[in-house]
Amino acid sequence: MHHQNPVFIPGPTNIPDVLRRAVDYPSIDHRSADFVDMFLPVLDGVKRVLKTSTGEALIFPATGTGAWEAAITNTLSPGDRVLAARHGMFSHRWIDLCQRHGLDVQAVEGRWGAGAPVEDFMRILSEDAGQAIKAVLVTHNETATGVRSDVAAMRRALDACGHPALLMVDGVSSIASMDFRMEDWGVDLAITGSQKGFMLPAGLAIVGISQKALAAMEDARCPRGFFDFRDMLAANRTGGFPYTPPVGLIRGLHRSITLLEAEGLEAVFARHFRIAEGVRRAVAAWGLQTCAETPEIASDTVTAIRMPEGVDANRIVALAAEKYATAFGTGLGQVAGKVFRIGHLGLMTDVMALAGIATAEMVMADLGLAVTPGSGTAAAQGYYRATARSAEAPGPGRQAA
Repeated sequence: MHHQNPVFIPGPTNIPDVLRRAVDYPSIDHRSADFVDMFLPVLDGVKRVLKTSTGEALIFPATGTGAWEAAITNTLSPGDRVLAARHGMFSHRWIDLCQRHGLDVQAVEGRWGAGAPVEDFMRILSEDAGQAIKAVLVTHNETATGVRSDVAAMRRALDACGHPALLMVDGVSSIASMDFRMEDWGVDLAITGSQKGFMLPAGLAIVGISQKALAAMEDARCPRGFFDFRDMLAANRTGGFPYTPPVGLIRGLHRSITLLEAEGLEAVFARHFRIAEGVRRAVAAWGLQTCAETPEIASDTVTAIRMPEGVDANRIVALAAEKYATAFGTGLGQVAGKVFRIGHLGLMTDVMALAGIATAEMVMADLGLAVTPGSGTAAAQGYYRATARSAEAPGPGRQAA
């Protein structure tokens, strides 16, 4: 029997039908006026989502990893020192990517369940009398642990030290789902992809670039070809691409931005918080804990749930897929086998979230865990009922009248 249960992984996310139809588009001449008319508004729309009026936005045919490679190769040189924290699998991967490009990474080892250590960064920056550190890397939302870092606090730390390092932020699983303020927070390079908050298939790497980062580009000596900002900026000025663009995905991104702005970005953020809070209340009702050490740093796009000692979390993910055709996220790196993850971003409603919560309960009961079926569902229901939005408010996949 054909089934189409929603996925509860932190990306790629569920795709609204209207965006699937938008991506399903016949070939056009990508050097024609039709493409220009489609493409230029997308760049402006991305800047609105990032909340920057002075920066630039670029789109490459890649994923978030490609956006990170573009960010570092266009603004840094081999041997440059960068400061980063390793507190999850994705922050670890960005460190690895930098090292592969010959950068000198000063890595602060953090706890998997905590955010980026602002105080440690501030101490290191204040001790950097020669200002050898050229960039500070922050993972805004650590997808492996369900932890949010304070980007604004990192900017304040840089400013307090009077340090000129670039602030680079991984917003792959936060941008377009959680509050992100590129200009207000002084972010120099913001990276994301199409497959998370924008609710599209994977395939677009999106980069927001400040004027300060554009200036750094002139002296950067890391090799780059496909990801060269200069080529993309030159072509974009007239609505073009330096090579063949992914037309269908770009058309989908235009439609996605329309949906997000019809709902209202603040409403999008509030919806994600509300859905995440229901999941967190379910976890508490199960007698379990999140990987996030405190409520203040809990992600609004993914919740990583710690299993009791001796319970292999991978069995939950495997049984959910096998028995109930439902996808949850596995633990990664240091938390592999210790957590499973419920993704709740992009196309997600409280009704959909309840299906994921109920399925997780069934699986844990099947495996003999001391979880009462219905306990988490009831806790989430109580919260959702008390905070239900107006039926007139547009949600994901719906437009305002």
